[in-house]
Amino acid sequence: MTSLASRVRARVATGPVEWRISSQPVTYPTALAAMEERVEAIRADGAPELCWLLEHPPLYTAGTSARPEHLLAPTRFPVFPAGRGGQYTYHGPGQRVAYLMLDLQRRGPDLRAYIWRLEEWVIRTLAHFNLHGERRQGRVGIWLTRPDGAEAKIAAIGVRIRRWVTYHGVAINLDPDLAHFTGIVPCGIKGFGVTSFAELGLTTSMAELDGALIDSFGEAFGGAP
Repeated sequence: MTSLASRVRARVATGPVEWRISSQPVTYPTALAAMEERVEAIRADGAPELCWLLEHPPLYTAGTSARPEHLLAPTRFPVFPAGRGGQYTYHGPGQRVAYLMLDLQRRGPDLRAYIWRLEEWVIRTLAHFNLHGERRQGRVGIWLTRPDGAEAKIAAIGVRIRRWVTYHGVAINLDPDLAHFTGIVPCGIKGFGVTSFAELGLTTSMAELDGALIDSFGEAFGGAP
């Protein structure tokens, strides 16, 4: 079987997108600074687009629409203003965060189409593991139905665009501590829970999830990853 590292190298060699996989948790300020630097380099200097797969230590981020009353446990974890759209989101170990710095001036300056492609990327990735992810009108993120019939969110989406270069991205719950989500109203959506691969009984590894993300990228965004 071809290793994940070999597959990443092959795609970097044949496509315009650079892939980066961090093996250790990355602090949020470090990640945000690196994203902003790459966004500027893409627009100003023609640097390669970047897909960065990482985990964060436990933290909450606040989008531009975050409501103070939705931060239910303000001292539980560090809280960082994100600058992206949306409300409060949790990040932590066991959650795969995928930050995308893509040039929409080249790919097509259409924010709505970009968000659809982000959603499609997650849906196609989940399908590798026989999980049926779906969009829900009025509810950001990707949702699925638990065996008990209840709907729950398995992936969050948050986007920012600067001069038609994207950053931030998606967060997929592989095996995070789901109790950590109780410190916020996730994405401002009440009445629904969150779920993960592990809660649904899957023992998927992070490397397997990364491989599916890489393999599904071209299907969702077109062309070689």
